[in-house]
Amino acid sequence: MKLSGLLATLPNAMVRSLRGVQADPRVTAVVCDSREVKRGALFVAIPGVDVDGHAFISDAVQQGAVAVIGQHAVGTVFPDGAPVPYACVADSRAALALLCAAWYDHPGRKLCVIGVTGTEGKTTTVRLIASILEAAGHRVGLISTLGAIIGGKAIDTGLHTTTPDAPEIQRYLARMVERSSQYAVIEATSHGLAQQRVLGCEFDVAVVTNITHDHIDYHHTSQEYRQAKARLFESLSTSYHKANTPKVSVLNADDPSYDFLEPYAAERCYSYGIERPSDVQATGIRLSPAGTSFTAVTPEGNFEVLSPLVGMFSVHNILAAIATGLSQGVSFEFMQQGIAAMRGVMGRMERIEMGQDFSVMIDFAHTPNALENALKAVRALTNGKVIVVFGCAGLRDRSKRPKMGEIAGRLADYAFLTAEDPRTEDVNHIIQEIAAGCERARRREGVHYWKVADRGQAIAAALRMAEPGDLVLVTGKGHERSMCYGSIEHPWNEHEAVRKALAKRLRRRG
Repeated sequence: MKLSGLLATLPNAMVRSLRGVQADPRVTAVVCDSREVKRGALFVAIPGVDVDGHAFISDAVQQGAVAVIGQHAVGTVFPDGAPVPYACVADSRAALALLCAAWYDHPGRKLCVIGVTGTEGKTTTVRLIASILEAAGHRVGLISTLGAIIGGKAIDTGLHTTTPDAPEIQRYLARMVERSSQYAVIEATSHGLAQQRVLGCEFDVAVVTNITHDHIDYHHTSQEYRQAKARLFESLSTSYHKANTPKVSVLNADDPSYDFLEPYAAERCYSYGIERPSDVQATGIRLSPAGTSFTAVTPEGNFEVLSPLVGMFSVHNILAAIATGLSQGVSFEFMQQGIAAMRGVMGRMERIEMGQDFSVMIDFAHTPNALENALKAVRALTNGKVIVVFGCAGLRDRSKRPKMGEIAGRLADYAFLTAEDPRTEDVNHIIQEIAAGCERARRREGVHYWKVADRGQAIAAALRMAEPGDLVLVTGKGHERSMCYGSIEHPWNEHEAVRKALAKRLRRRG
C-alpha cells in the first residue's frame, strides 16, 4: 500500500504538517516498535509512559523505515532535514490505530463489533455474550483479558495484557474476517480506551458492567477514569455505520454509571438491573454453591435462567449478556443454552478440587469492590470460616490498599496479606499499608491476619489453617502467568501454587 493511501485515511484535523510526501513510497508494514522495523515499514513514534518512541526515529530510519509519523515538529525530529517523508499529527496513538485499521482493510466494518467495558465482570460478560451468540448459530471471535479466540482457537495475548495494542487488535479482527466470523466481542479497558487502542474497531454495541474504584494511579481522578470508560459509548456516534446494524448501548441501571452514560447517543438503549426499574431484570434469584438461577424479565417476555456461575455479581453479568442478546434478536431458547453452557472463566470464582474436605477458590478480584463482592459471594457458599489470601500491586493506586484491608477484616474470618506484583516497591511496605485497613476493622495481627510476603508460602499457610467446611479464597492474580518484581516478570501460576500447596497439605494429613 502506498503511503499516500494510508495518510488519506487520517482525518484532516489530525495531520498538522507533511514533509517529503512527494516520494510516496510503498509501505510494507505499520509498526510502533523500532525493533520491529524492516525495510519498507512506516514507523509511528508514540510517547509512552516510560519511553518516548520519538527517541528511536533515527534507529527506525537506519533499519529501513520509508516514512515516519510522530507528534513532534519536523525540525525537532530531523534538525538537518527529513531523510524520509514525515507526518506530524496531533495524536500518534490515534493515528496508529486508524492506520492499522486501514492496513488490514478496515476489518471492523465487516463484523458486528460488541465492546464491553467496566471495572469488574468484563471478561465473564464477554464470554457470556459470545456463548449466547454461538448458541444462536453465529460465528464469533473475541478478545479479552484471557486472550483472543478466533475460529475456536485460543491465542495468547501476552503478560498482564488487558486490551492489546492497536496493531494486534486489528490483526485479530482481520483474522476473524478471514475465518468468516460475524461477530467480534472485545473487552475494552480504561487503558485501552484512553490510549486509543480500540479506535478503528467500529463498535456497534457498547456494554458496561459497572464503574467502581480502580486505576486512579493512571487516570488520576475518578472522573477521568469514568470518562475513559465513556469513550466506548462516544464511539457509537462516530464509528462506521453498517447496513441493518443499529448502534446499541447496554447500561447497568443499578450502577452509578447509568446516569452518566445514558445521555450518550445510541439508536437503541437497553438497561438491566436487579434493584432499579430496567428493561431486563432478574426476579426470584436463587444462589447456591452449584450456581445461580432466576427469572429474566424482558420487554419481549420472561424466561428461566440457570447458570453454573456463582454470586450475586454473576446475575448482573448474565443480565448484561441477555440485554445484548436481545439487541441482536437472539431467542430465549438460545440465550438459555448459551448461559448454561458458559461454565466459568479461568481465575474467576474458580473451584480447585483435589478431594479436600474444605473449599478452595481462585478469583481475580484486585479492587475494593471486587474483593467485597467475592467475599460476600463465598460467605454464602460455606457454613465454615472464610480465609482470604490477597495483596495489592506495586506502583499502582495506593489508596485502595487500606480499603481492601478493611474489607478483608470486615468480611473474612482470617486474612493472609501477601505479594501481588510489587514491582519496584517494597512488598513489606505494601503489606503494611493493607494491614492498616485490617486494624481499622479491629483485626489483630497474629490473631485475625498475617503478613506473609512470599505468595506461595501465604497460600500454603492459608490451606494449612483450613478445617472441614471452611473456604479458602485466593485473589488478585487469577489467570495471570507472571509476577513482577523490580522490572522483571517472573513465572507465576496461581493454579499450580494452590495445587502444590494443597497436595502437600493432603499428603501430610494422610
